[in-house]
Amino acid sequence: MEPADGRSPDAVDRLDVLIVSLGSTQGLRTADEELRDSLERAGARAAIARAIPPRPTRTLMLTDLAWARAARAAAVWALAAQRFPPRAIVYSSTTASLLWPRPGAIRFDAPSAGNRLGRNGLWQRPLERRRLKQARLLLPWSEGGLQEAPAAARRGDRALVLAVPVEVSGPSAPVRDIAAITYAANPAKKGFDRVLAAWRGVRGELGGVAGELVVAGAGASELEQIGLRAGEEGVRVVGALPQAEYRALLRRARVFVCAPRREDYGVAQLEALADGCLLVSAPAPGPYAALPIARMLDPRLVRDDLQAALRIGLSDPQDGYASRAREALEPLKREALDRVVYAELLPRLLDHD
Repeated sequence: MEPADGRSPDAVDRLDVLIVSLGSTQGLRTADEELRDSLERAGARAAIARAIPPRPTRTLMLTDLAWARAARAAAVWALAAQRFPPRAIVYSSTTASLLWPRPGAIRFDAPSAGNRLGRNGLWQRPLERRRLKQARLLLPWSEGGLQEAPAAARRGDRALVLAVPVEVSGPSAPVRDIAAITYAANPAKKGFDRVLAAWRGVRGELGGVAGELVVAGAGASELEQIGLRAGEEGVRVVGALPQAEYRALLRRARVFVCAPRREDYGVAQLEALADGCLLVSAPAPGPYAALPIARMLDPRLVRDDLQAALRIGLSDPQDGYASRAREALEPLKREALDRVVYAELLPRLLDHD
């Protein structure tokens, strides 16, 4: 078992911060790597212990149990590898903290109280409430994520919002030759069926001039189970890509289109805005950080009638959208995270040492 960055946690005499990374999505992996890098820029010694992905299971209850056990194993391994225990531990996601071997801070996009309703969270929610109360510090990605945590866990001065930074990944392509792009990992939750229906409708209205929809994050066989026809004209499936290749596609795309049934944060949408895409989205419950930004930039592109919003995005884009998006994302740049990490996070993480 190795840290996500390949650097062993026992490479220094004593770590300041060990990040126990669930890493079950690209967004979680990116968030953990950004936090580690920010801690190091602040002068701390930090490393990531990353869970080994477990085998797929049939229910969310079993999936969370498998990931919680994997996170515990990663934490136990990393702690055993240390000559001295780290000064602080940050568990990345509430799931990573459920079976923790040692208390620490918990960083999360959304708690199980918000995204594991009904039978899907029968065992997770009560244990999560206990862990959130026991944690030394709560580090939600957003204020919305914090508000979904149980009220008892939010009492006192134990929370610090720690957003995931989003930066421009490179220069935009001279010509944006991709009409639309979507990220469809976990396609049912991401509402890929709704995106596909909207895309088919727009192609019916605009014909071949609509161009093509590029689908990243999931393979063709998985997408066919939710309605994609094999070899469907106007749709190109690129699957799971390295981050650099995926962001290069964003810099070529005119529109990022999505219709999540719930959004716990929305890193993919924020990355699309940073790289110059128009964001076309259906409204969604959850602490959807990009949603108010998208509404502010062009409310025509955020509506339940996704087909109409997509048609407007492709045929009638507003001038200056990309530059206004970059301005709106200023509070989410690395410099902003670095200021919070240096001035607020590190003193609170290490004040017990």
